[in-house]
Amino acid sequence: MTLAPFPDGWRTATVIVAHPDDIEWGIAGAVAAWTATGKEVSYVLVTAGEAGIDSLPPAEARPAREAEERASGAIVGVSAIEFLGHPDGRVVEGVDLRRDIAAAIRRHQPDVVVAQHFGEHWGSEPGAGWNSSDHRAVGRSTMDAVADAANRWIFPDLAEEPWAGVQWIAVPDDPSRATHAVDVSGIGDTAVRSLVAHEQYLRGLGVEDPVAFATAMLDGRAALIAARFGGRRAVGFELIRGPAAPET
Repeated sequence: MTLAPFPDGWRTATVIVAHPDDIEWGIAGAVAAWTATGKEVSYVLVTAGEAGIDSLPPAEARPAREAEERASGAIVGVSAIEFLGHPDGRVVEGVDLRRDIAAAIRRHQPDVVVAQHFGEHWGSEPGAGWNSSDHRAVGRSTMDAVADAANRWIFPDLAEEPWAGVQWIAVPDDPSRATHAVDVSGIGDTAVRSLVAHEQYLRGLGVEDPVAFATAMLDGRAALIAARFGGRRAVGFELIRGPAAPET
């Protein structure tokens, strides 16, 4: 199926993920393309990824990973970055998580919410890797929290005013389910540099040449989408209508 261009009638987006680096494995290219055209993007990280580096205890990894995410965000034009403080590796899908994400959506008031891929597997091909429990919990809770953020009676204890202005929820990372794409052919190596900014994390994964690693990985992902987007390098999303979706 040929992918449609990502809608353009919006101004602000909030990307909601579990860990520092989750955005940089593919979404950051789209973020760079958006901010280059004047759109405002904010990040919400449910954890600080403090359990993600085997050689660093969580108390040391937390500030290091937060700093890497802030540096990475700056490369693609994002300065509004917040961490919700849930425990890395032990995020629980449920009412408490939905409340925290709904509150964040109300604070940022986005037109577009980018939710984490929450499928059980990475992709739909046989033998695809198992998705992280944190990713599944955050992605599913984000989908529910968009509606929660719009309804003042679900979490009446929240100080933030309801926000029903989300037009679209965009879910990345599964090319087989993508419906729309963001052209990233004009952003150069920005997405690569944003991933390379996670220096300590990549080193903890045993990556010896971060630039070559990031370039090969991101090029491969972009090529999968390009085949369905007129040969243009792109980031794919499954687009789901939000409470304020424009009439078609």
